[in-house]
Amino acid sequence: MPRILNFYMDDSGTRTPNRKPLAFNPRARNFFALGGVLINEEDEGAARKAYDDFRERWRLDYPLHSVEIRHRSVRFSWLKRETEEYERFMRDLTRLLTSINVLGLACVIDRPGYDARYREKYGRRQWHLCQTAFCIAVERAAKFARRHGRKLRVMPERSCRADERRLASYYDALKTSGPPFKKESSSTYAPLSAAEFSETLHEIRFKSKSSPLEQIADLFLWPLVLSAYGESNRACVTLRDAGRFIESRLPPDDLDICGSKRSCFELVERHQRLD
Repeated sequence: MPRILNFYMDDSGTRTPNRKPLAFNPRARNFFALGGVLINEEDEGAARKAYDDFRERWRLDYPLHSVEIRHRSVRFSWLKRETEEYERFMRDLTRLLTSINVLGLACVIDRPGYDARYREKYGRRQWHLCQTAFCIAVERAAKFARRHGRKLRVMPERSCRADERRLASYYDALKTSGPPFKKESSSTYAPLSAAEFSETLHEIRFKSKSSPLEQIADLFLWPLVLSAYGESNRACVTLRDAGRFIESRLPPDDLDICGSKRSCFELVERHQRLD
């Protein structure tokens, strides 16, 4: 049996290109992100037990949903800032996320930057942003798997049938044709060949939000987005300091070809230089 690295993936933001030109607002994050956590198959039992223990301690019978926790809304409306209960919950959640043997990895695309880069050339023929994000994130996960002598199982969160078919088609195309990007513009990222993808990709399997590891992927994605924009919150700093982002396991020369990817950030970077 092959040794497997599982990539649990969640998404955030709008994947379809904008119909009208998209103005850049430096005060707002407008993005599409796809990513989550990598975990060795043999480590999943311990991760699920830690998750179950956390839910039992807090008597939760519903999923850990990042947006609801961050905004203290819907099923987490009982969380009140500046209370002892809130602080205990956040400390315990932090211990959960830093104690399990996972690594965060994502591709984050700035939508105004994407629009500025591709609208004039491709117009309404622009790709769905999930094609770029999926191919980049999966390729980087596959490179990491290969370096550790493993196959990669890709496990996106379940969504509508059209979006699942779309991701499955991207997955199949990586195995038959390799990455879809132009060779001259992507050569600096050391792309894998179709043959390398074919020998590395084990399967694609869609998972529901009831999956503990899909919930962990959801909780990691927002800190990964903030990191792409050069911002931080408590979760972002803590996960990075605990070595829970993939960059902590990469040599410096490999960060640009195997770490989390920020795509189409030219407008953001220009504003940050002028600010």
